[in-house]
Amino acid sequence: MHGINRIRSKRGKKYGDANKALVSQEEHSPDFGAAPILGAGFEPVVPLELSANRWVPTSATYKVQPDVDSPELVNRKVRALLNKLTMEKFETISDKIIHWANKGMDGDGQTLIRVIRLVFKKVTVETAWGEMYARLCQKMMEQIRPVYDDGIKNRGERPIAGKQLFRNYLLNLCQEYFERRWFVKEATAAAAGAKASSDHATKAANDKKGTLDAGLDSDEYYAAQKAKRQGLNLIKFIGELFKVRMLTERFMHECVVKLLCNIENPEEQRIESLCQMLKTVGQLLDTPQARARMDVYFTRIKELGESHNISTRMQFMLQDVIELRDRIWMSRHAAPVTIATVHALVR
Repeated sequence: MHGINRIRSKRGKKYGDANKALVSQEEHSPDFGAAPILGAGFEPVVPLELSANRWVPTSATYKVQPDVDSPELVNRKVRALLNKLTMEKFETISDKIIHWANKGMDGDGQTLIRVIRLVFKKVTVETAWGEMYARLCQKMMEQIRPVYDDGIKNRGERPIAGKQLFRNYLLNLCQEYFERRWFVKEATAAAAGAKASSDHATKAANDKKGTLDAGLDSDEYYAAQKAKRQGLNLIKFIGELFKVRMLTERFMHECVVKLLCNIENPEEQRIESLCQMLKTVGQLLDTPQARARMDVYFTRIKELGESHNISTRMQFMLQDVIELRDRIWMSRHAAPVTIATVHALVR
């Protein structure tokens, strides 16, 4: 190995000679060996000014403002608990949520309505947990303390409190989300769908696939799909609330009537919401006392299914609901039941 002579390329030799010349110049410099001066050649920095809307850590905020029942704190705590809520941890987490719902100042119901709104907001983004959140609302109503709201009074002009106030809040929110927010979003979705289906050939393809692929590149399409998911989640949650007797049968019939109000020029979001609601609570609504009303609903549903103004996907969806009622509200994939159970359902 010692006899081997290494051969350096011309380019390496050139760079090596340049480095040696640079080191030689630095050694002969009068400042060679002196420590570098930090900040040399830079101008002094002006200190930062504290703005009025600057970010402040939460811990520092609560040290300055020790209001433990502030709306910001309640929202933060309840959101965190709702994110942790599962069927396995339902009892412990729901108790903590109810604890925060009962923290109203001097019996005021504003904290309660704030917690219920957070539950509704969570429901619209969750797909398969409507039943769990309905159970949460039922438990909240049973364990709520007698908070009141001066703006909501009974016939005797006295503020209602406790369970009655909770039911009033719940009904008002269902109406608000169902009528205002859902149908406003529905109009946006319909406008986006119309824009995406402007071309006749594209519209025919979309009718066959049951989607709006033409609008995939538009913000309106994604906004419409988000509104659609939130609306269907809300419809399912309303049905689950009715299952646990948190909403009245009258309110549910009002929802069905509103969804069936336009069969000449129907909107797909209304049809899909109608099918979702009937799949969720159709069996509970189809009682002997309401049989005549349900017959009227399904007569209109059959007319709607035969209309040429809806897509093939909507026609099949309506047909599934019709067949579901014909099977006495039993799913095709339901477990086997006895004849006595079928007779009991028929009665």
